Amino acid sequence: MSAPITELLQRAADQRSDLIAQLHAQDTNAYRLFHGSAEGRPGLSVDRYGDLLLLQTFHHPLEADEHQAILEFYQTALPGLTAVYNDRSGANSRVGNRLDPEAQAVAEQPRLARELGISYQIQARHAGQDPWLFLDLRAGRRRVMELAEGKSVLNLFAYTCGVGIAAARAGAAFVMNVDFAESSLAIGRANAKLNDLPHRPRFVQSDVFAAVRQLSGIGQPERVRGKRMPPFPTLEPRQFDLVFLDPPRYAKSPFGVVDLVNDYAALFKPALLTTASGGTLICCNNVAQVDRDTWLAQLTRSAAKAGRPVHDVEWIVPEADFPSYDGQAPLKMALLHV
Repeated sequence: MSAPITELLQRAADQRSDLIAQLHAQDTNAYRLFHGSAEGRPGLSVDRYGDLLLLQTFHHPLEADEHQAILEFYQTALPGLTAVYNDRSGANSRVGNRLDPEAQAVAEQPRLARELGISYQIQARHAGQDPWLFLDLRAGRRRVMELAEGKSVLNLFAYTCGVGIAAARAGAAFVMNVDFAESSLAIGRANAKLNDLPHRPRFVQSDVFAAVRQLSGIGQPERVRGKRMPPFPTLEPRQFDLVFLDPPRYAKSPFGVVDLVNDYAALFKPALLTTASGGTLICCNNVAQVDRDTWLAQLTRSAAKAGRPVHDVEWIVPEADFPSYDGQAPLKMALLHV
């Protein structure tokens, strides 16, 4: 019989006490409080984003008594937070539970969260489905900040541009964020305005395939096999000191197919060619069933075939608020020196 939810939440809180104290000292108030897949309640996550307590379920909805027990636990453990529950156990992981008008207004209220001294906009509910800041990527943003000073940085599949904002805050000489969704880039622009950045990043709305092929020098023709491509911005070839590649699991467009399981190389090669010699390429793969060593072997083979061998590899591991039951985190981040 599984342990009561309050017992699981308390155990998670105890295990995070040192980490959370450290994060607060680093001007961070955004972190995962409960990671159910590794802490006894698969499909449940509880995150803090500033004054927001975000509950999400992905396998099945919370029972009313369990929901109430979670709220009561955090009312005592972290008083003053506003709780919002998003049930995403339905099709396509979309939020399925309706809220009354007053609760919906609270869920749509703009808020701010802090991470490593940087402010980020947050809403519990918005037109999309995912939170505007992925907390398991904090280790990646932290590493980018350690590397970015004086460097040129390319952030591909930028979403709300957290990596790009972090790089700019850390003193990057130039930052380009590329994403297809203007709504996501708009949050990135707002985040840039929230923070004291030495240089304003560039925000490029484009299919990443079209952008990275141009930047890499491969080129993106306006017609492919006689078919006119959708409009895309023109970009001059350019290499970057640091490239961050964080694609979704699967996406299809007229320009190409993103498939992290079967064809990561389709994106990897042009991203590699945008990386300056002696530079750094950070690749992410968030598919749990992909074995990280097999994936890395694919990347190194692809780099060798492209004439840009990998000289050194560093694994960036999600921080301790994202424990893994087997030591293999679903999110894999490989820092490649090329």
